[in-house]
Amino acid sequence: MKTIAIINHKGGVAKTTSTVNIGAGLALKGYNVLLIDADPQANLSQSFGIFQVEQDIYTAFTKGKSLPIMKVKENLYVVPSSLDFAGIELEIASRIDRDKLLAELLEQEQNKYDYCLIDCPPSLGLITVNALVASQEIYIPIVAEYLPFKGIDSIVGFIEKVKKHLNKNLVLKGVFFTRFNSKKVLSKQINIQIEKSFGSTLMETVIRENVALAECPSAGIDIFEYDKASYGAADYEKLVDEILKQK
Repeated sequence: MKTIAIINHKGGVAKTTSTVNIGAGLALKGYNVLLIDADPQANLSQSFGIFQVEQDIYTAFTKGKSLPIMKVKENLYVVPSSLDFAGIELEIASRIDRDKLLAELLEQEQNKYDYCLIDCPPSLGLITVNALVASQEIYIPIVAEYLPFKGIDSIVGFIEKVKKHLNKNLVLKGVFFTRFNSKKVLSKQINIQIEKSFGSTLMETVIRENVALAECPSAGIDIFEYDKASYGAADYEKLVDEILKQK
């Protein structure tokens, strides 16, 4: 199983949207995909119409139980989150294995899935550390705006520290733009700067601004099921193809 963390400590960069739709795109291509909602806001869970459940990622972290996995469609499965998970960093801070809890939970699922995607919270705390320790690859969604651009150095530095001390096999595979509007001068300027900083790590695919991507979570379905003819579906399908080519 290839485990991928989707991270950015900035909110509003379509991190959850990307996790949902990359996962759905992989599932449509016949891969068995597990999505981990590691964000206490539980937006990924809600994007599939999952709101209140008896077991979630919090109970797995605290009760010594296996990850509660829910099938949401053909080839696509979700580990839901909840607001209870918001306090997990304080609860596990004194544990010796605090960095490896998610990795240990995923060990039980290694032979069941082709891909696991982890939707990380918008922070660089202990939950995100757990996600990176459990992962082999990282993708960073970013919007072409000044503040998210200025904050990307913090993410890269954080990744390097985790790689050095906790997971030597971790690789930053790609940075990609979301909510992209090629008509904006700022978008073009940020694109140039990111390309200078990341070179070939900047992915060719950009996710264009698209209202369907904003609408589909309220319907509890991914973009391919909501509007397969939309720009959003076309862009995420292209992004999935680009990810698969990077094997």
